[in-house]
Amino acid sequence: MEFQVDIPGQPADVGAIREALCAVDPAALADVDPLNPVLRISANVSTRELQDLLRQGGLGVEVAAIRPQASNCCGGCGG
Repeated sequence: MEFQVDIPGQPADVGAIREALCAVDPAALADVDPLNPVLRISANVSTRELQDLLRQGGLGVEVAAIRPQASNCCGGCGG
């Protein structure tokens, strides 16, 4: 699942967030959009799980700040 997390004015320790995410999903990805205050995440977790993992990574956000994204999977790789 892909998510965008609004983080205006909040510093995000992407390394700590990745560590928390990868403890649950080793294939998880996280980065910060260089043009917007948005954390981009790809992980096999629910919105509530993501909120808890972000807190473990030092970023406290409300569920409303976490926006699940529509799937962009074309099915071509068989996944």
